[in-house]
Order: sequence, then structure tokens, then C-alpha cells
Amino acid sequence: MKEYKYKINGNNYNVSVGDIVDNIAEVMVNGMPYKVELENKQTSVNVVSAPRPSAVPRTSTGEKIVSKPQAAGASKQVTAPLPGTILSISAKAGDIVKAADTVIILEAMKMENSIHAGFDGKIASINVNAGDSVLEGTVLFTIE
Repeated sequence: MKEYKYKINGNNYNVSVGDIVDNIAEVMVNGMPYKVELENKQTSVNVVSAPRPSAVPRTSTGEKIVSKPQAAGASKQVTAPLPGTILSISAKAGDIVKAADTVIILEAMKMENSIHAGFDGKIASINVNAGDSVLEGTVLFTIE
């Protein structure tokens, strides 16, 4: 049995709470027994459901739209990894390059950065000139 001491409006009360059965508590207040019905408070339950993955987009005919990898002969764009100034270009359109070949030297934060081809192939176009300032993500050249 739990015992509590309360002071209400200057009066002292000794309260003992006994067993609670079916929302009825046996309570003794200053030696007088009482049966107290507890309020059956309904607590709201928040149901959290995980978001469902979205369905695959479909065409008007009902076929799934799935991105396909680039074909072997498709062109690939090489972009500036950070903002800077083009110092030099060592290849021109039509040149055959290997993935490790340096095509452009980019100065950024007083450091020279070698921009490699990244892919084996032929330079389709060079989109910048020596001395140009470029932002991060600017397409520098295209390889096919």
C-alpha cells in the first residue's frame, strides 16, 4: 500500500492507496476507507506508417519507364570539378585519348589541377578556351 501526505487548505491528510481492480481503487483517507473509481481515460494512439515507395512511372500505353544506360557509342561530358581558370588545353577536337590522358589544366585556389579524359575515346568537342573562368559543373569537353 502506498502512502501519501497532502496538505490542502491548511488541513493535513494521510492518504493510503491500496489495490486497484477494474478501475476501482481502495483508498484510506485519515483512517476512513473509500472506494474510488478511476477515470478511464482513452489515450489516442498515433499510428505511424512507413512511406511506401512510389510506383514506377508508366507511359500512356502502360509500359514502365526505365532509364537505360548510355550506349557504347554515346558521348560523355567531362565537367569542371571545382571553379577556376583554364590554364592550358593539351588536346583538340578529333584527338584520340585514353582515360588517364590529361586534357586540360585547371587552376583553382592557386593550384594546378589536371583534368583527365576519364574515358577512352575521341574528343568530340572542347567547350572552353585557355584563360576562361569556369564554375563547378561547367562542361569542359565531350568524348565520344
